[in-house]
Amino acid sequence: MNHSSANSVIIFDFETTGLSPNQGDRAIEIGAVKLLNGVVVDTFQELMNPGFNVSSFIENYTGISNAMLYSAPSCAEVMNRFADFIGDDNLVAHNASFDKRFLEAEFALINRKYKGQFACSMLIARRLYQEAPNHKLGGLVEFKQIENDGTFHRALADSEMTAKLWLKMLEDMHDSYSIADPSFKLMQQISQKTKSGVKDFLDSL
Repeated sequence: MNHSSANSVIIFDFETTGLSPNQGDRAIEIGAVKLLNGVVVDTFQELMNPGFNVSSFIENYTGISNAMLYSAPSCAEVMNRFADFIGDDNLVAHNASFDKRFLEAEFALINRKYKGQFACSMLIARRLYQEAPNHKLGGLVEFKQIENDGTFHRALADSEMTAKLWLKMLEDMHDSYSIADPSFKLMQQISQKTKSGVKDFLDSL
């Protein structure tokens, strides 16, 4: 894969038992979309059994029941397969700090390490779409009128929505700033700019 281009990345999402791996929370589903030159070329989706029951809140929030998880493979099995799937390709997630924490925690339990780079589609959207009512994934999908089937809080569906949002941001950068084929590094830089400074930064490229 072309590691420098923003349109060749893996976009992923976890569903989890809670908010913090430091407090014993585990992943229960992983979904991912592999983009190559802006085209979906592969996907990954698996449920995984965390070894304990999830709360009724998580069951209702995700639609993933304990019954579904009983027959799922272990986190270790799934995360080993996911590590092979991503290799060292660049990763994108919506609210990436959350998914990065869980990825690192689950990989640490199986002695695997990820050597690529992360970008956060939420932070970038906050800078490119400052007029959006909110920057949650569902809000941005509605704001940009991105086609969807109404499924949220399932890992592959959210990854697919984030992939569409990511490609829309690349398209809008081209239309607004004449930036063709932005690099992954540029997307990371945008996420770190102030909201007031991002337009001047992009205009200067």
